[in-house]
Amino acid sequence: MKINKLTASFGKLENESLSFHDGLNVIYAPNESGKSTWCAFIQAMLYGVDSSERARSGYLPDKLRYAPWSGAPMEGSMELTADRCDITITRTTHAKGAPMKEFTATYTGTNTPVDGMTGQNAGKLLTGVTRDVFRRTAFVGQGAVAVTGSPDLEKRISAIVSTGEEQSSFSEADERLRNWQRKRRYNRRGFLPELEGQMDDIQRRLDDMGTSVEDVQKLEKQLEKTRADCGRLEQAVTESRKRQRREALDRLNSGRSELQSASDRHDETVDALARRREELRRSEFGELSLEQLEDQLQTDRAELEELNRQKHTGRALWPAILCFLLAVVAAAVYTYKQWIPLMIAAGVLCVAAVVLMLRFSRARQAAAEAQNRRRQLLRRYRVSSPADLDAVLRQRLALEDAVAEAEEREQASRRQYEETRVRVSQMEESAITELDFTGGSSEAARLSRALTAARAEAERLSAEIAERNGRLSAMGDPLVLASSLSCLRDEYDMIQDEYDAITMAEEALREADAELQSRFSPELGRLAAQYMSEVTGGRYEDVLINRDFSARTRTKDDAVARESEYLSAGTLDLMYLAVRLAVCELALPEGEPCPLIIDDALVNLDEKRFQQAMELLKNIARDRQILFFTCRQS
Repeated sequence: MKINKLTASFGKLENESLSFHDGLNVIYAPNESGKSTWCAFIQAMLYGVDSSERARSGYLPDKLRYAPWSGAPMEGSMELTADRCDITITRTTHAKGAPMKEFTATYTGTNTPVDGMTGQNAGKLLTGVTRDVFRRTAFVGQGAVAVTGSPDLEKRISAIVSTGEEQSSFSEADERLRNWQRKRRYNRRGFLPELEGQMDDIQRRLDDMGTSVEDVQKLEKQLEKTRADCGRLEQAVTESRKRQRREALDRLNSGRSELQSASDRHDETVDALARRREELRRSEFGELSLEQLEDQLQTDRAELEELNRQKHTGRALWPAILCFLLAVVAAAVYTYKQWIPLMIAAGVLCVAAVVLMLRFSRARQAAAEAQNRRRQLLRRYRVSSPADLDAVLRQRLALEDAVAEAEEREQASRRQYEETRVRVSQMEESAITELDFTGGSSEAARLSRALTAARAEAERLSAEIAERNGRLSAMGDPLVLASSLSCLRDEYDMIQDEYDAITMAEEALREADAELQSRFSPELGRLAAQYMSEVTGGRYEDVLINRDFSARTRTKDDAVARESEYLSAGTLDLMYLAVRLAVCELALPEGEPCPLIIDDALVNLDEKRFQQAMELLKNIARDRQILFFTCRQS
């Protein structure tokens, strides 16, 4: 097969074309110019675009990654030569969710379709291998020079070194055998562990049946004894409760009688206090406090003393009468003697008599008013003399003392009542505690708890006996169980034999795979070593390839092959390029070789080794078309 021309609307490619010739085609272009896009387009034209892939973290499927930037439908054509016929294949997009799904294959320059070629089988018909094998052999993507194993590649290798059939691989067969093994035993799962569990369960049931009857008999004896203890405790609890109720009621009645007596005494003192206070209120000056009464008595006593001093005013009349008599005598003498001085003296005496009479009149009026005031004050206290005022105060003090004494008796009776009430309340609480036959500390409570525990034990024993009897009934006939156990053991032995046979088959498969590898690996290693020697100028002369296509290489001076971790990036790329070229040579069809597509795989090489690698590619290109995309000019 040879690719002649490509036309693509794919990713950044907008209806662009690219033509190729036989042998080595070196397509130079700088970075981000579409080299990897052309490589992906070639694979898409051969095998189509997988529309079922979904985007995920770190991965973008081809249907999204290479959607045309212009927004046009994803499509393209490839002109190629296969089996000496020029063929043009096209892929177009009618539905957005199925890019490049529409496929045609015609002979170039005609409308004649290629018989039997479809969008699903075009790649395999043209290249001779599936997409998976093509990607791991002839398609060298950027940064993906190393070959990785796959079931399809294993089938291809198996077909080459054995019968030519590509229907099975070691990985698939090994996985199938492992699945069969896991179905029979995988850790604690599988047929065998399940049968082991069933057999253990039946054996355990048989063992349980051997001891359950004896256990039930022991439990029944314990139950009988426990029930007898319950009867004895019930009688003791009844008697103890009656005795405690009677004693508690007697104490309560006594306490309540004492409380009633204290209440009656308190009521009597309250009544006596009320009477004393009423007497005090109805007494003279009861509305006044003792201090106010004392102040008022002191004020009134002082006023009475002042009034007593004002009542001795009658002696002022005699001077007035005397002056009047002297004035009359002076007037009579003047009448006889006509002596002017006597007349003046008589006038003066008359005036003095008048003045004294006026003063006497005013003093007498004041004394009368003082006498009236004195009577009023004495009448207020209901006494006849000021000396009796002290009796009023003493009477009030006596009433005050009687009230104070009544209050003291009332407070004492109240304290006695409160003390009695608290004591009776404590007696009631104590009685309630004593009558609590479940949580108290009395004898009846202790017996009640013992009775409850005995009843619970009896119920537990009854339940356990019922459960054991039910288990015995559920276990069934021991003969049936023994027969089931025997059948399970036979089935277990049969499956164990199958498991052993599968293990032997897996070992044989591994030996067969090793045999196939021994046929394929030496030739693959020889060819890879030849290519490795050519691209390194003979420095590396040996390549050792493992089953998973990981490789080691050795120089002619090395005693031990070097692991890939000890190689430079350029040498590592050359080693895996040699391995891939060897795989292409051995794994791809021998008839008409398919092109080898290389996308910037030699970027890590220096100028010398790059030229050596190009010389190797030129040699290979004599028999196989090579499309080499690179950003290096040389």
